[in-house]
Amino acid sequence: MTTAPHVALRPAGVGANPAPVGREELLARLERALHTRGRALLTGPAGVGKTEVALAEAARAEARGETVLWLASLPSDREMPGASAAALVASVAATVTWAGPGAVGPEPSDAPGAGASVPVLPAVGSPRSPGARTPAPASAAGADTTGAYATGVFASGIFDELPGPQRTAVAMLCREAPIDADGWDTIALRLGIARILRTLTCRGPVLLVVDGVQHVDPDSADLLRFALHLAPPALRVVAVETPEPYGEAHDPYGEPHRSEDPHARHLWVPSEADVLRVPPLHADEIAELLIHHRLPSRMAGRIHRASGGNPRLALAVGRSLADARTPVHHAEALTLSGRARDLARQLLGAAPPAVRETLLLAALALRPSATLVRRAGRPNAEADLAAAERADLVSLAEDGSVTFTAGLLPSTLVHDACWAERSAGHAALAEVVDDPVEAVRHRALATDSPDEELAAEVAAAADLARRRGNSALAAELALLAAESTPGRHGTRRIARLVDAAEEAARAARADLAMRAATDLLARDAVPADRVRARLAVLDTAGQGLTGLDEMYVHAMEDSEGDTALRAAVQLRLALKYVLADGDPERSRTAAVESAALAASMGDPRTASQALTVQARMERALGSPDAESVLDRARALELAERPLGIRNAAQILTIRHALFDDRLVEARDELGALLPLVQRRGSVEDAIELFRTLAEIESRIGPCAAALAHAGQSLALTLEAGLSPGPAWYALALAETAGGSFARAASYARRSVQASEEEGDRVFLSRSRYALGRVQLVNGDVAAALETLRRVQADERAQSTVDPSMLRWHEELAEALLANDAGDEALALLAEVRPVAERLGRSTVLLGCDRAYALCLAAEGRTDEAAELLTRTAGDFGRAGLPLERGRALIALARVERRRRRRSAAQAALHEAASVFERAGAAPWLALAGETPAGEGPAGGPGGEETAPALSSLTEAELRLARLVGQGASNQEAAAKLYLSVKTVEARLTRIYQKLDVRSRAQLATALRP
Repeated sequence: MTTAPHVALRPAGVGANPAPVGREELLARLERALHTRGRALLTGPAGVGKTEVALAEAARAEARGETVLWLASLPSDREMPGASAAALVASVAATVTWAGPGAVGPEPSDAPGAGASVPVLPAVGSPRSPGARTPAPASAAGADTTGAYATGVFASGIFDELPGPQRTAVAMLCREAPIDADGWDTIALRLGIARILRTLTCRGPVLLVVDGVQHVDPDSADLLRFALHLAPPALRVVAVETPEPYGEAHDPYGEPHRSEDPHARHLWVPSEADVLRVPPLHADEIAELLIHHRLPSRMAGRIHRASGGNPRLALAVGRSLADARTPVHHAEALTLSGRARDLARQLLGAAPPAVRETLLLAALALRPSATLVRRAGRPNAEADLAAAERADLVSLAEDGSVTFTAGLLPSTLVHDACWAERSAGHAALAEVVDDPVEAVRHRALATDSPDEELAAEVAAAADLARRRGNSALAAELALLAAESTPGRHGTRRIARLVDAAEEAARAARADLAMRAATDLLARDAVPADRVRARLAVLDTAGQGLTGLDEMYVHAMEDSEGDTALRAAVQLRLALKYVLADGDPERSRTAAVESAALAASMGDPRTASQALTVQARMERALGSPDAESVLDRARALELAERPLGIRNAAQILTIRHALFDDRLVEARDELGALLPLVQRRGSVEDAIELFRTLAEIESRIGPCAAALAHAGQSLALTLEAGLSPGPAWYALALAETAGGSFARAASYARRSVQASEEEGDRVFLSRSRYALGRVQLVNGDVAAALETLRRVQADERAQSTVDPSMLRWHEELAEALLANDAGDEALALLAEVRPVAERLGRSTVLLGCDRAYALCLAAEGRTDEAAELLTRTAGDFGRAGLPLERGRALIALARVERRRRRRSAAQAALHEAASVFERAGAAPWLALAGETPAGEGPAGGPGGEETAPALSSLTEAELRLARLVGQGASNQEAAAKLYLSVKTVEARLTRIYQKLDVRSRAQLATALRP
């Protein structure tokens, strides 16, 4: 039980702590419940983050100056009468410095400045902090009844106003007075606790947090119930509860006894409005949680499946991955030992043995249901599963189907069960399942003796599952068939392992592909089979190709003398060279060799894929041959009809249309592909399609559709356990277009981190571009400049020539200009313009025109800048790029304002707002409603036009001038603008010269209208 005082949850002067990851909406609901009802009960399974939410609310209350009492009960407190109530009294004594006897505060409703005091907040399980408040010495007043209690909690003097019987009862409760043979006076103690809390609220609002209310002893619960019933509205209460899931408590000897009324432990009878269930986190929120704790996020999808969204489980799995001796690849099983496995055992260990036995059967079944488990030998299956559902171990659907809340739970059940238990469970399930495919699966898993007849049945079941479209089950059965093949049939086993690896690749089951390949490579397989198994692993690696160099080397060695296989290996190398190595020239060379080898063997499928990679590299390198190579690939592909669209010529044709801003054409082609992919495409095909759709809609709208498609791409990515970097990049673009600039920056940062973890050079540049762009739009020009310079370095290191594939040039030019590097901005535009003209990238030239117009305005050539921006906005509109048109109009409004043409500026902003509204570009619409360059609503402070002399300042100089004019020191301005102090001093010198002022006072005067 916590009784000691502790340091505050936030440093002095700092605002309230941000909400825990994924809990913003829940915190808002909690605050509404406290405001309207004064009581709230946070409930949910262990580890879901209830205490974190309560801590966040306590920090917010403390930030408002409220007194916060934190009472954390432990399981052992349940058996100690009065323990929690005594801890509460001690917490009050340690938290609040009292004015002394006779200083009775006003009632809460009359207290002027109530809540002005800043208390020291107790927190869970820490010793007395060095910064904690020292209790005041006891007063001599009232010595006739209090002298015996002048130590301990009574030393502070805060209980001096209690009547004698109440004071005596409280002293007995806190063991600071001998307990009479008849015990303490229950009524006096009730009234004493109530009076303490009521008197405490006279100082201002109070928030009481009871963490672990299920462990509060019955005597304390009764005392607190009475006290809260009499408490004034100024006392608000948050109770944190982990429900006891099982209807009966079991002692170590197996003797059940009925638990008491569940309401007996509640501090009030909760209504529906009081109870707030803390839900598990979504997969995307788990990724954010991992990043917040500096853990690798590239496995976020698989960690979410393993943890079921439980933050404590997710962090345990994440830490086990981070602590692994070697990085865990996508194709490897997650490390689920150590702390993660122990947490799962704790959750399962609370269940009675009968429930655990029922859960083991459910874990072994492919499609578990209450009926199936009952038929397999558990007559009380429904009751057992209902108890497990109350414990948040499983969820039960209306039809009785069972789903474990976290993948770690069935994994641990199976892991900890002995072979005999697993075998018996599978044998029982094989007798009662109604699907022959599942029956064969259970029969194979029930035996540890290889059997060729059984292996053949499993292989046939795998073919049947494949025809049904269940590729994941087909991959599992194909591997099971191989593992069931006797050793004397070595050739047959190897052939089945190859089939299993390739089936796993089609199903995007990297773990099964790796298992099959590892088994095969340990056997005496021919080089061709070894290559096929390795290629299957490479095909499931997604963006995570770094760290697989040895596999490529061995594949090259084993393919020696086999032209067809060498073509396939060269194709995978071409992808590796661009994704992992960032070397498009080497990638192009490998793709050319692969295409030639495949053509010589009459393999149009591999030739088409290789030509597609070649066309992609030709485009990046600025070669005029890119389209002709792509046409050749598309012709072969149309004749061959490939199985998927990922890395296919058809999708690259669409992406070329995207790069060229032929966006309606690209969207229409994707729309035609969507039904086909949804019917029979792979998961990776669907991810590629939704991501590309999101990129297109982020440029032309509707932006809501971009957000939806980017969200679908991310959901599928996380579900498949693939690297989320590309999906986060798409979401960053979609959020920039139609969501929130803040969320866009968050997704871009996540994509940067995931791409760095994977060693994905392509999406590292893209995600940095997305981040730099939103930083620039948000006005964080120093950070934008740093980020975009890194994009420039990345793209130049990769020898990328075509500026249409990633349009960082115009963004970097604007960032340079905003940081007073106009000459460098002009040089960059002069460098990219001839390349764009040579390649016919007309919309890239429009972006350069927008940036160049801003350079003209910075030089004071505002008439030319306005004319160019007007023309550019019109050209963007005719090109079908509404968001770019709106952005040009915002720039025009800023220039018009510098020309002191207020009505023209307002007209440009209104036109931009109309454009953004039609496209659903919410953040840009809000931006259009703001006044450019940090000015007031009418152009300057007080609603007047900006002083004419200010038109000579650049936007960067104007921002600094306004900060200094408002009284900021050079150091403060440097920190605000992310500049060095020397840069601020140099910029101020130029401002003084332009405005002909000699002091800060004169500068402030010059800034006035």
